[in-house]
Amino acid sequence: MMAVMDKVGTFGMLRYCLQLFPDPSTYFRPLIVTLAIIGVIYGAIVAIGQTDMMRLIAYTSISHFGFIIAGIFVMTTQGQSGSTLYMLNHGLSTAAVFLIAGFLIARRGSRSIADYGGVQKVAPILAGTFMVSAMATVSLPGLAPFISEFLVLLGTFSRYWLAAAFGVTALVLSAVYMLWLYQRVMTGPVAEGNERIGDLVGREMIVVAPLIALLLVLGVYPKPVLDIINPAVENTMTTIGQHDPAPSVAHPVPAVGASRTAEGPHP
Repeated sequence: MMAVMDKVGTFGMLRYCLQLFPDPSTYFRPLIVTLAIIGVIYGAIVAIGQTDMMRLIAYTSISHFGFIIAGIFVMTTQGQSGSTLYMLNHGLSTAAVFLIAGFLIARRGSRSIADYGGVQKVAPILAGTFMVSAMATVSLPGLAPFISEFLVLLGTFSRYWLAAAFGVTALVLSAVYMLWLYQRVMTGPVAEGNERIGDLVGREMIVVAPLIALLLVLGVYPKPVLDIINPAVENTMTTIGQHDPAPSVAHPVPAVGASRTAEGPHP
């Protein structure tokens, strides 16, 4: 439910805030984008300090939603396409990582990261699926969220390059907390009490496999989804009267010899 219901707010921003209140949305755009990027960095920093597995994963969503909101309110085609695609991709990656973490917690009976260690030795399939879903949350290239996050950053950079630069720093922080989580939980010697953790069974793999497959497929070939998203984004941009920023073109400086030739010989 969390993977779906938390998209209602961002959908409302895209569908109603912009289209019903285009002028106020444009006026407050710099403030909203700034707050969104602050949310991206704040969520990542707070996630690093968590000792509860579920709380850590929950704070990653705060960081991701900062990207989605920034992409919506920069009001560029790439930003809004990326945000809309991000809603789908975040739903897939969040559902996968929460589901697999839930399977693990149900087996061990604890949400504390300190109680884990060496899980990949006793449950390799569970560890492998957790790795894929965790790497999806940090937008690893080749997985679905990478495309959407890249589009959001491109759209943000074209209008607010400094905000995009701060957004990139959050990507580094996200890699820190997810790799730290995987290292503490899955690698190392098998901690006491973890030897009884069983691997995923058939019905659990049936639930997880479609999510992992979609993360892989959409990471390589997102075009079918973007073909649906892009016309809606173009319609929104037209409705609110916004256009992508014109690219800056550098004017070439003529060579010294060429300028003298154009002026003709000196007497």
